[in-house]
Amino acid sequence: MTGASRGIGRAIAERIASQGRIVVGVARSLDGLKDVGAAITAAGGRFEAQACDIGDSTALAQMVEQVAEKHGRLDILVNNAGITKDGLLMRMSDADFDDVIRVNLKSAFVACRAASRPMMKGRFGRIVNVGSVSGLMGNAGQVNYAAAKAGLVGMTKSIARELGSKGITANVVAPGFIETDMTAVLPPQVKEQALPNIPLKRFGTPTDIAAAIGWLTSDEGGYVTGQVIVVDGGMAM
Repeated sequence: MTGASRGIGRAIAERIASQGRIVVGVARSLDGLKDVGAAITAAGGRFEAQACDIGDSTALAQMVEQVAEKHGRLDILVNNAGITKDGLLMRMSDADFDDVIRVNLKSAFVACRAASRPMMKGRFGRIVNVGSVSGLMGNAGQVNYAAAKAGLVGMTKSIARELGSKGITANVVAPGFIETDMTAVLPPQVKEQALPNIPLKRFGTPTDIAAAIGWLTSDEGGYVTGQVIVVDGGMAM
């Protein structure tokens, strides 16, 4: 799984490891994965760290292929890593748009393509792409981010149709306002404006997202594919 070093990614890694899986966590630096690996190992789980710039398509594809070759199979792929480069439409540069699409959307495509071969060979697979409610309802100042996350939805549904007959499911989990390092730096007024729009009257936590992904990647979630599971406290309904 990509983006495993902190926040939502770390919670997902810990949840899947608790289900008895060997988790291969991916981040730009191995240093960021040390704490995650230590926590999973201490809890009796199994974790391997991989450093990879997911924006480098060649490196990402090779890494996925090597993991599958090493373990003889690849059962689960979680594309969680992402970046933001927010800005209003009139001021957004081509570079800021392209970078977000490359990291948030194209990397998921590259990883899914690379994972599809070993999954088809094993006739089993669980693909989960982490989207966002921004990709469903839009968000001012996030034209690039919303476009990437909306693209994940169409891509994932297409993958679900292509690979379903091989025993492979593909779904999107779309978080709402989740308490992470990314949202911690937002101005207080942004949080104050967001909370009244959430029927459950609280922000989500990384474990809320991990629980949904844990279910989708388990046997219990095996008959769900091509779906967008929104975990947002009701904000986007």
